[in-house]
Amino acid sequence: MPTKKKPQDNQLSEQRIREIKKTNRLFKKLMNLWAIPPDMTVSQWADTNRVLARETSAEPGQWRTDRAAYQREIMDATSDPAVEIVVLMTSSQVGKTEVLLNVLGYHIDYDPAPMLYVMPTDDLAKDFSKERLTPTINICPSLANKVSDSKSRTSGNTISNKKFPGGYLALIGANAPSQLSSRPIRILLCDEVDRFPVSAGVEGDPVDLVIKRTTTFWNRKIILVSTPTIKGVSKIETEYETSSKEELHVACPHCGEYQPYVWAQLKFQHESGTMDFKMLGYTCRECGVIEAERVWKRQPIKWVAEHPEITRKRGFHLNELASPWKRWDDIVYDFLKAKRGGKEKLKVWTNTSLGLPWEEEGDLDIEDILLKRREYYNCEVPKDVLVLTAGVDVQDNRLEYEIVGWGLEKSSWGIKYGVLMGDPGRPDVWKMLDDVLFRNYQRADGLQMQIMTTCIDSGGHFTSETYKYCRKHEARRVWAIKGQGGSGIPFIQRPKKRNDSGAWLFMIGVDVGKDTMASRLKVEFESESGFCHFPRETAAGYDEQYFLGLTAERRSIRTVGGKTVINWVLRSSGARNEPFDIRNYATAALEILNPQLEMLHKRLNSGQIPVQNAPPAAQKPKRKRAKGVDIW
Repeated sequence: MPTKKKPQDNQLSEQRIREIKKTNRLFKKLMNLWAIPPDMTVSQWADTNRVLARETSAEPGQWRTDRAAYQREIMDATSDPAVEIVVLMTSSQVGKTEVLLNVLGYHIDYDPAPMLYVMPTDDLAKDFSKERLTPTINICPSLANKVSDSKSRTSGNTISNKKFPGGYLALIGANAPSQLSSRPIRILLCDEVDRFPVSAGVEGDPVDLVIKRTTTFWNRKIILVSTPTIKGVSKIETEYETSSKEELHVACPHCGEYQPYVWAQLKFQHESGTMDFKMLGYTCRECGVIEAERVWKRQPIKWVAEHPEITRKRGFHLNELASPWKRWDDIVYDFLKAKRGGKEKLKVWTNTSLGLPWEEEGDLDIEDILLKRREYYNCEVPKDVLVLTAGVDVQDNRLEYEIVGWGLEKSSWGIKYGVLMGDPGRPDVWKMLDDVLFRNYQRADGLQMQIMTTCIDSGGHFTSETYKYCRKHEARRVWAIKGQGGSGIPFIQRPKKRNDSGAWLFMIGVDVGKDTMASRLKVEFESESGFCHFPRETAAGYDEQYFLGLTAERRSIRTVGGKTVINWVLRSSGARNEPFDIRNYATAALEILNPQLEMLHKRLNSGQIPVQNAPPAAQKPKRKRAKGVDIW
């Protein structure tokens, strides 16, 4: 007769079974970790796992590489063992950010490694993490299962650091030198490298600094991406020129000839003086047939390398003509608008639509460009001037100043250039400046105008006197400024608090301002944005010496320590450059004021700001407000 099992034996057996199952699960998990995964490229991973979030994409849902097939070769190059460096010189609207997100997702999910994503500034890196990366991780199950929610106290994840099994992702700004040279990195992604500062503090080129962090990995990947800026200075152009230099080619729908998308082959009829145009299509360079956009974009494409022998460093150039998200009609409209707006806007269009660096013109010519441009105003202030600003330079024995009028599209009129002789350490010379800055200036139609913002350079030998004067007159928007040279420094850096002397001190990126001024001085037609007017009247002060000073500097492009540096230098030793500096200060004053020029123009035309004769001495001119700023 069988022995009846005791309840205790049954309990022991069930416990043993649970332990065995737990052990099996552990071994299965370990085997999955050690198992060699099947070969997979970035594009294959994206087609299988990537989901586009509704809040970040106009086409939410499952990712399809075929939607923009040119992305396949770029993405797969980043996962090719034979390729170490990938360079992407692009326009906007070609899906560049989505490509980078796919690379990040691939390495988080499939090929984990320590990664670093670098953007020009810390703030941009944080914005990218919050607005693009986090939604991507949350909506893709394969990523969400590996990256813990940063809001969890136990996740160890933050906006700038994402941990996952086998690796991590750090997101930093190139403006933070302390973050560029610490932990080793296998996968490096540098986004918008042309907008990186020239140097990370005193430590050198930030791109070189972060590349050094990858040297311990034999299978490292370096991905450099940017829209280009100025030819000869652009970092991404330099990297592209030393790569395989691959261009996207498309087959002609008639003769089958493969050719790159080139702006000159896009044909349209334009009615001069208007924004009206008629799109004709794209012309084949071989057979000359013109076909519509929808026809060309259905044709086969392929990447063609100028240097196929370079396999370790692949470079790709891409422009908006190939994009499925940007219609050719819109590109032409953007071009006409940029052309109408002047060389500054045309430069931006060249960079962001064609993905090409802008080639600067030669130096300014005094005779041909400036002296012959002078005109008789026959008034103190021409009628098209909407706002007056001033710039002041403090020298050891004088104050030099310029009053500049500004109109639509930031066209400018020189109003008065003058010198106030005297020791700036004494109050009488500053009293003379009061008489310049705080009086009324009469426009041609009788309107009484005042200088709305003044910038005074505080970098000389009379810094304390400058601060004292600016503190006294800050209600009239008289600001102390200090210049900073070097590429990548913003033109205007607004102070967050008063300095130790109690003054508001604005830092000015002088080289950026001079780049803008030089572009405007080269504008040849009055109808273009930024055109500069100068008076012939002798009393206004715009004589030949002024123009010698305005053109006393030239752009210098040189290589220092392996990096390209661009700055402004004197053409000859001892040349006087005060007019160039002071016009820069008056331009900075306009940017600080930031008036709504279009709105002011409409108000004047509609009669909301009445034309008035000069008021009696005791009467103050009537004041109007525009977006919180007193204009008159």
